Amino acid sequence: MYLKNIIFKCFFLSVFVMTSCKSVEKESTSSNSAKKPNIVIIYLDDLGYGDLSAYGATELQTPNIDGLANGGIKFTNGYASSATCTPSRYALLTGVYPWRNKKARILAGSAPLIIDVAQQTLPKVLKKQGYQTAIVGKWHLGLGSGDVNWNGKITPGPNEVGFDSSYIMAATQDRVPTVYIDNGHVVGLDKNDPIEVNYKKNFEGEPTAKSNPEMTTMKWHHGHNNSIVNGIPRIGYMKGGDAAKWTDIDMADHFLGKAQEYVKSHKEQPFFLYYAMQQPHVPRTPHPRFVGKSGMGPRGDVILEADWVVGEFINTLEEEGLLENTLIVFSSDNGPVLNDGYYDDAIEKLGKHDPKGGLRGGKYSLLEAGTRVPFIGYWKGTIKPTVSDAIVCQMDLLASLANLTGTSENTTDSKDILDAFLGKSNKGRDHLLIEANSRTALRSGNWLMIPPYKGNKFNKKVNIDVGIRPEFQLYNLKQDVGQQQNLAETNPEKLAELIKVYESLRGEKIK
Repeated sequence: MYLKNIIFKCFFLSVFVMTSCKSVEKESTSSNSAKKPNIVIIYLDDLGYGDLSAYGATELQTPNIDGLANGGIKFTNGYASSATCTPSRYALLTGVYPWRNKKARILAGSAPLIIDVAQQTLPKVLKKQGYQTAIVGKWHLGLGSGDVNWNGKITPGPNEVGFDSSYIMAATQDRVPTVYIDNGHVVGLDKNDPIEVNYKKNFEGEPTAKSNPEMTTMKWHHGHNNSIVNGIPRIGYMKGGDAAKWTDIDMADHFLGKAQEYVKSHKEQPFFLYYAMQQPHVPRTPHPRFVGKSGMGPRGDVILEADWVVGEFINTLEEEGLLENTLIVFSSDNGPVLNDGYYDDAIEKLGKHDPKGGLRGGKYSLLEAGTRVPFIGYWKGTIKPTVSDAIVCQMDLLASLANLTGTSENTTDSKDILDAFLGKSNKGRDHLLIEANSRTALRSGNWLMIPPYKGNKFNKKVNIDVGIRPEFQLYNLKQDVGQQQNLAETNPEKLAELIKVYESLRGEKIK
């Protein structure tokens, strides 16, 4: 009996010790995970500096995005790297200036992948730190190696440059193919109705906006007159794949559902989600719930829709107990444009609204409205509400988030300005080269210097001043944010100083 008691006590003790060890191990793992926040980048498309009420808009109210701005850090000098979409997305994910890659220009929907699979990327950095990585939404960085077979596994793509999970559209909403792609496979594809895509010539017998205008429900203004899908004329030609084609008015809800589903199913370990929304890029196709809500036509309506989507996504993070351990970065890939290919009343119903927020230029422009965009950092309980004038760029997220998660990265153009992103310092970048159509300019302190360039100074199709002049331009943005006074001739000392900085960063002399 005594021996049995000893054996029982030893057995009980061993079970207790093993259970305690597992409990300690679990607590330790949980504790380690808690030290690494989830990271979400919410990236809008063509949203201007003045399109949010938090940034001064009075004709549009965006309470959910305002909640991030007012509860976190709102940057007044936050930049995309480029005034167009593909280059900005390239810089965001690689930490490399887009002008270094000649292929980093607005891509066709059939373009090959422009990120080298061996290249350093933000999701690769975070994967090494134990993160799960995912993209939901717009990709527009190319797929495959050329001549993509849309009816099989599409590779290389997001999964080959660091994303564990990808649910995307290939390019933009106005470009073919108009299908969703889930980890390299077209969603809902009927193998008996294969997809064909061509950006040079149409397929025989297929209707276009030019040949069959009666089939369109949206009138094209420039460039958008090829294949018709859901009544909307697109860029590029597409044949087949009818069962897989998306429904435009449901796109915002569709991507939201995928983003919500991801965070719910991956909340046990730190995750990085790149949530690339399509609004307010053309074609602007608000869900019927939002049609007419802004009084400013489809462009205003889809901005309100985007704000609602952000609110729903934040609610999901809160309901899942993730909000206080999630860093959210909100921004846009470039500045605003009104008529970008369709007649949709964006100009006619603009009213008093200024998408540029007092800046000059817009999408495609070297002037401030091309690259200065809404830029918000939110981390409930960690980032204190503040407004920062620090110069920050999306390209710097790679090095900064590497630091945040316990490593370092200095092999790219990305700068570690984590303290600025977290609101601990008002010191951001000293110098930043911004880009538009492969032309570059220098933002340095309060100054912007644009070198001389040949070409048209005005893009008549979109009614935007692109900032091209045959002479140097120099602006003091602190005193003249609207860039009305060129100081190049009256302040030659500052101009000479900035030319020297520019040439050093660019690695070549100004011609």
